Amino acid sequence: MYSYSDFDEAFVRSRVAQFSAQVERRLDGSLTEDEFRPLRLMNGLYLQLHAYMLRVAIPYGTVNPRQMRQMAMIAETFDKGYGHFTTRQNIQYNWPKLEDVPAILSALADVEMHAIQTSGNCVRNVTADHFAGAAADEIEDPRPYAELLRQWSTDHPEFQFLPRKFKIAITGSPNDRAVTRAHDIGLRMHRNAQGEPGFEVMVGGGLGRTPMIGHTVREFLPVADLLPYVEAVLSVYNTLGRRDNKYKARIKIMVHENTPEVVTKLIETRFAEIRPLFGGADQKLLAEIREAFAPPAFRNAPVDAYDAFYKADPVFRAWADTNLTPHRNVQYAIVTISLKAHGATPGDASADQMRLMADLSEKYGHSDLRISHEQNVILPHVHKADLPMIHAALVQAGLGTANVGLISDIIACPGMDYCALATARSIPVAQEIALRFDALKLEHEVGPLKIKISGCINACGHHHVGHIGILGLDRAGVENYQITLGGDGTETAVIGDKTGPGFAYDEITPAIERIVLAYLDLRQDAGETFLQAYRRVGLDPFKVALYGAEGEKDAA
Repeated sequence: MYSYSDFDEAFVRSRVAQFSAQVERRLDGSLTEDEFRPLRLMNGLYLQLHAYMLRVAIPYGTVNPRQMRQMAMIAETFDKGYGHFTTRQNIQYNWPKLEDVPAILSALADVEMHAIQTSGNCVRNVTADHFAGAAADEIEDPRPYAELLRQWSTDHPEFQFLPRKFKIAITGSPNDRAVTRAHDIGLRMHRNAQGEPGFEVMVGGGLGRTPMIGHTVREFLPVADLLPYVEAVLSVYNTLGRRDNKYKARIKIMVHENTPEVVTKLIETRFAEIRPLFGGADQKLLAEIREAFAPPAFRNAPVDAYDAFYKADPVFRAWADTNLTPHRNVQYAIVTISLKAHGATPGDASADQMRLMADLSEKYGHSDLRISHEQNVILPHVHKADLPMIHAALVQAGLGTANVGLISDIIACPGMDYCALATARSIPVAQEIALRFDALKLEHEVGPLKIKISGCINACGHHHVGHIGILGLDRAGVENYQITLGGDGTETAVIGDKTGPGFAYDEITPAIERIVLAYLDLRQDAGETFLQAYRRVGLDPFKVALYGAEGEKDAA
């Protein structure tokens, strides 16, 4: 894991001191809220429905036990005892007092963390595959590249005031677990015909009010060209991106209005201009960064105890079948800790739970934790012999739910319970759906199914790329929930299809139940997933399940 240099330390401390003085001026009335707003947003502080919200960066989702314990301390000392992990691999505190924010930022700096560029029209937190450095299918750990991009983009003088916010996602695997195609820049590693690693570069993806899948502007970019190429993309966007209309300011609109072909040509032209200016300093820095991401010292030990426990304990077996992922070392497994206990708020973790995860990471997981964009926590390196002990500790802490990738593993934004932009509730909908299918005891029979919920058109819950997506809107003062089907956030990414008229709050869970029961009737066998079945049969049978035969005609 990357550790701060002296420059990093000095930079973050200076920003804490600067913002602390700005907070003092706001508290004594020297700054109005309008004057304070751009200053606080540059430091990740939002004003939500009921209180301020502080968004803390977790670069590429990687965190160590010391940092996790500090996040727990902040939750307990300055908030209401919990933190909320987001689809941007960050943590948000929903109830800090303004006068406490300087102390929070100082506490974060003590463990090499900050809230810089978690808001504003700049390059936001670079996200990555949450299994990076561990996955069996990985070509190369993408986190050194993500760290290179983080250092380059932080306080970059040219890109601090872009037309709109800018998000980059990266994966070192051909199997996309970072939703790269729905980002402003998506980077997906693969090998060329000579076996050399490089990136497919996608530009112009994004969700929100105008969802779009990114266009491939380079099929194969050598890894040595990554930084100048990304700079070329940002340079073109900074020049052409619209500043007259914030709803049309994202790079996806620029690509759409100018055509992908024209934008690709402009990027390549700019890249040719600036590539000679990169004399190798970036590659020297990358080599130094790589050293910080060396694999842990894996231990060699028998796994017989795990095999025996797996066969003997059905509860453990159910958890292992859903929450474990193959590791590149066959003696190890990747553990996904579900923050989606049935009826819980997706992505929330209490201070005690954070401390437990830190302890487990330290004792069993080579002191490495990850935050996933699916709002769960990962122990990427766990020897199989230790899995029974980890499972027992997680169950005792309410973290042992065996549902990763299943219907109750729901992504949900904070919605109208917290967010000033939201037009409908998200959290209660996620809770009700999870509880309903737990009561039906169907989710393991249903198998892999991703439900994603957003409380407004900004789509922080990624509903457009959910197998079942739910968008909450306000219709004449009443919550109305639209459903999309067939979305996909992987390497085969597509935007989901709208089913038809929306549903009232008390109708949405029964509607989801009808969709799932229709899938169980339609699938060819137990091995055909919801997404596979949807791609085979299309939207119409699900419209009938939702609206009836006559209603289906009306919805068409």
